Parts: sequence; C-alpha cells; structure tokens
Amino acid sequence: MRGNIGAIILILVGAFFLLSNLGLMTVNLRELISTWWPLILIALGIGMFLSPGDRRRK
Repeated sequence: MRGNIGAIILILVGAFFLLSNLGLMTVNLRELISTWWPLILIALGIGMFLSPGDRRRK
C-alpha cells in the first residue's frame, strides 16, 4: 500500500480500534471480517491495479 490509500486505511483501522477500546462501538471484529472478507480482497486488488508500478519494458 502506497501513498494516500495506505494512510487512509491506517487511520480508519486505528479509529476503529480506538472507538472499540473506549466502549463507544461494540462490534465483534471476527464477525465483521467473516462478513466482509470479499470486500477486503476486492479493495486489495483495486489497490494493486491502480498503484504505480515498474512499467518499464525490456
């Protein structure tokens, strides 16, 4: 993960854990991941597709 997308993901994950630790949000992380794991794969694939890579041709 590079650039702004990686930073945004880290901020969201950190905010999720902070709210959970403060008791302001009661969501079971295991249940959340077991429900939304396909979306995580899709987001990783899109991130890999859109990230600038080594586009030099030999």
